[in-house]
Amino acid sequence: MAIMQGQERVNTVVIGGGQAGLSVGYHLKRHGVDFVILDDRARVGDVWRSRWDSLRLFTPARHSGLDGLPFPAPPFSFPTKDEMADYLETYARTFSLPVRSGMRVDRVSRAADGGFLVVAGDHRFHAQNVVVAMAYYQRPRVPAFARKLSPRIVQFHSQQYRNPSQLAPGDALIVGVGNSGGEIAVETAVRHKTWMAGPDTGHAPFRVDGLAARLGLSRFMLRVVFHRILSVATPIGRRVRPKMLHRAAPLVRTRPEDLANAGVIRVPRVVDAQNGLPVLEDGRVLDVANVIWCTGFDPGFSWIDLPVFGADGEPRHHAGIVDEEPGLFFVGLTFLYAFSSGMIHGVGRDAARIAGVVAARKSVDVEIVRPAPVRALA
Repeated sequence: MAIMQGQERVNTVVIGGGQAGLSVGYHLKRHGVDFVILDDRARVGDVWRSRWDSLRLFTPARHSGLDGLPFPAPPFSFPTKDEMADYLETYARTFSLPVRSGMRVDRVSRAADGGFLVVAGDHRFHAQNVVVAMAYYQRPRVPAFARKLSPRIVQFHSQQYRNPSQLAPGDALIVGVGNSGGEIAVETAVRHKTWMAGPDTGHAPFRVDGLAARLGLSRFMLRVVFHRILSVATPIGRRVRPKMLHRAAPLVRTRPEDLANAGVIRVPRVVDAQNGLPVLEDGRVLDVANVIWCTGFDPGFSWIDLPVFGADGEPRHHAGIVDEEPGLFFVGLTFLYAFSSGMIHGVGRDAARIAGVVAARKSVDVEIVRPAPVRALA
């Protein structure tokens, strides 16, 4: 990698050092591509270490490894978030991936010669390719009326939640019915009367840690349904993809009976605040001491200074390839190619495909190789 005129010249910049970025790095290295991975955390895996204390993966260890390195745990165990973090750190070290930690990207734009300029603080990188290897979950989303809640109410987003010791004495309201909301609600209900607000989003048809999963149902769902059937290469996948992008995910580990047994009270969604208290869709006002916003995230890609976003703020791409800006790619997004694209067991296939397209591109002075149309992948 050469340094020219205050800029580091490198063929490819990968933005994000989580499982998506490391997977891309693994495959780029196999192709002999000159690249660097920029990550804003202090250590590889810190994005997992910073999540709540009791978090475990939904996928068993047999499906939780990245390409080239199986997860070092019993196959039917469910790794903790810290075990996953340590695995990613080991993965980067095992394959000598060039991760630059503490590098928060501020801007990606076109360079004068047609390449890309990537700015990260005082650092400048000139690249022919940029792979944004990040999920949509970058900027916590909290409704504007949260500011109207009384200052006596302890409130924070699920991103800041670690354990129930953060809560004040009194009732707790969990706003959001996705997986984070469900797991946090069961945990807070041990010591706090807990309300969970939002419509039912459904749940997995079997327990991920139950007998059915051990008999192969989870493997069928992960490797066949999520990985092959629900993809942009199938009619059913193309039909359901838009719905899956814009709805809360069904509960995976926590089931309705688990919430009921824990004493969690299900209520309609929160729509406003009145006299400093949250107001439900049915008009009820809840006098609670704590509110945890499990309301999801916004994409947070405003630092990409390129015309590649739709009216919904999401990038326009074709299975991760941005035709409007040759050399720009995405990996790690929800349903990038298949339902499994945002999962640990599925990101490797997307990474391998994008790395292959990057390797096929020629230098800046010759014609760019256009990717072939997407087809069904193994």
